[in-house]
Amino acid sequence: MATPDFVDPRLTERRNPRTAAIDTASSLEIVDLLNAEDRTVAGAVLAARTEIAKAIDLAVAAFTAGGRLIYVGAGTSGRLGVLDAAECPPTFGTPAEMVVGVIAGGYAALVKSQEGSEDDVHAGTAAMDTQRVTDKDFVIGIAASGTTPYVRAALARAQTIGASTGFLTCADPPALLTETCDVLIVVPVGPEALTGSTRLKAGTATKLALNTITTGAMIRMGKAYGNLMVDLVALSDKLVDRGERIVMEACGVSRDQARVAIEAAGGSVKIAVVMVRRGGSREEAARLLEKARGSVRAAAGDPPPVSA
Repeated sequence: MATPDFVDPRLTERRNPRTAAIDTASSLEIVDLLNAEDRTVAGAVLAARTEIAKAIDLAVAAFTAGGRLIYVGAGTSGRLGVLDAAECPPTFGTPAEMVVGVIAGGYAALVKSQEGSEDDVHAGTAAMDTQRVTDKDFVIGIAASGTTPYVRAALARAQTIGASTGFLTCADPPALLTETCDVLIVVPVGPEALTGSTRLKAGTATKLALNTITTGAMIRMGKAYGNLMVDLVALSDKLVDRGERIVMEACGVSRDQARVAIEAAGGSVKIAVVMVRRGGSREEAARLLEKARGSVRAAAGDPPPVSA
């Protein structure tokens, strides 16, 4: 039997038979239907574990070479890329330019839909030039449906420049990107509960994948001590408190001692931990960390076990 013309070949645009009567459901039934679909997402992301790990390796290679991780997307995909990039500086103490999010339509598209911008191939190409992409960078295109012209044009330009490229999608990827990208992350979460609304399962899968890529890369770059994020930037009372608690736990000192150590370290939790554990100065701690390529474990020994 031939497929009807109205059936979209893209997986993210097809109708979900499990939610065909969602418009007759009660509020509680809607919650259950959406949650049942969401429960399939983690497994789909896990199935792409090898490719996500390769993306982590490519990001580490870019950072080590002095390059950047650059996300490119439109709509929900673009917003998720910008979100993940924006959270790296406070979480990992990275400079703002180390992980960059590029969205079709620019800043305005973050807060107001600019749907037509996803079709502008010239803007996708120009965005890579505006960002001054080089062969040291790693550019990941994000397109839930796999077909966004803006993203495909941006990747083509990045490849021409010589940058490493990756593509994250929840549908069958275009053959050209399959052949040209260094890594292809396909997370086929299936039709959405509300047909075509990729802010649902596809958006959740995308956020999980992006979180894993940056978290994994930053851990590999020495931004964690055990599972403590020692390179955080304490720009709020909550983060100041977290930084002090990290030093207290990692070094077995009081809060007052932790606060004094962080102040002596110029506000760096990471340096403070090495100073206290090794009993040296700020300068000595910085030298030890440089020698250890940023690894607190290598500079100061193993972290304490997790307390009960």
